[in-house]
Amino acid sequence: MRIAFVGAGALGCAIGSTLTQEGHETWLIDRYAEHVEAMCRDGLQVDDSEGSRRVKVRATTQAAEVGPVDLVIVLVKSFHTDSAMRSALDLIGPDTVVLSLQNGLGHEDVLSEIVGRERVLAGKTYVGGVLRGPGHIQSGVKGKLTIIGELDGRITGRVQAIAEAFNAAGLTTTVSDNILGTMWDKLLINVATGAVTGITRLTYGQLYGEPILRQTALAAVAEAMAAAKAAGIRLSMTNAEQAWTLAAEGLSPEFKTSMLQSLEKGSVTEIDFINGAVVRWGQRLGVPTPVNATLVACIKGIERAMTDRQNEETNP
Repeated sequence: MRIAFVGAGALGCAIGSTLTQEGHETWLIDRYAEHVEAMCRDGLQVDDSEGSRRVKVRATTQAAEVGPVDLVIVLVKSFHTDSAMRSALDLIGPDTVVLSLQNGLGHEDVLSEIVGRERVLAGKTYVGGVLRGPGHIQSGVKGKLTIIGELDGRITGRVQAIAEAFNAAGLTTTVSDNILGTMWDKLLINVATGAVTGITRLTYGQLYGEPILRQTALAAVAEAMAAAKAAGIRLSMTNAEQAWTLAAEGLSPEFKTSMLQSLEKGSVTEIDFINGAVVRWGQRLGVPTPVNATLVACIKGIERAMTDRQNEETNP
C-alpha cells in the first residue's frame, strides 16, 4: 500500500517504520523540520525490546511532495487536526481512505467535514512511543493492539485490507463493528494515566508504584465509565481496574505518557479531548465528574504557568 502519516511523532514513526520494513511505501509527514531532515539524512533510529536499528524511511514536511495515497493515517495532536488535514489535501485521491488513530474523541467529525464522511475510518492503538530526539524514537509495538473500523459499524473490504496489511507487518490489528465503543475503551486508558502523570511528572513505573495515585486514576476511570453508560456506549471493560491494568501492559517502567511528553517539550496537551471530553459528556448527561474536572483544572494550571514562563523568556 501507499501510506502517508500526517504527524510523524513517536507514534507515527513507530507504526510507520514498522510498515516501511514490511515493504509498504510509507511517508512520514511532519512540520518538525529538524526531525524530518534527520530521518532523510540518517534514517530513523528505532530502539525497542529487540535492540536498536536504523530504518530507511521516507519523510517530508510537505504533503504536496507525496501526492495521492491509498491510506492517510492521522496522528497529529487533537488540536491540530483541522489545520493539519487541510494542509495535507494533496494526499487525497479518488479512493483515498483517512484513518484517525488519535487519542480522545471527536477527530472523526473534524476529518469528515474536510474530506467527506465516506472516506473516514476511526481507530485506536495501544502502540507506545517516545521521541528521543530528531530522527530517534523508542518504540513499543510488540503485542500492542490496534483496532480500526467503519464509522457505521460495517465490516468492509477496505477496512479488512488495512487490518491485513498491519497484521502482516507485525502490528496486531482487529476490525471492530463497534468503533465508538472502542474509542471510549481507549479513552479510559488515557483517562487512567495521562493527566495524573502530567501533573506528577512520573513515568509508568513510578506511577504504578504509588497506591494513592492508583486510587485517583481508578476514580477518574469510573466517572468516564458512568458517562459512557449514560450515553449508551458499549464498552469492552466492566470495571476501572481493567483500564488501569491495560494502560501499562507491555510498556517498560521508563515509558512516559504522551501528555507528560507534551509538557516536558513545553507544548500544550490534549486534556480537552481526554479528561475534558469526560467532563463535557458528564455535563450533557447529568453524570458527576468531579475527579476529571479537577485533573483538567490542574493540567490547565500547569499549561498556564508554562505559557507565562515561555512568554517571559521570549519578552524579558
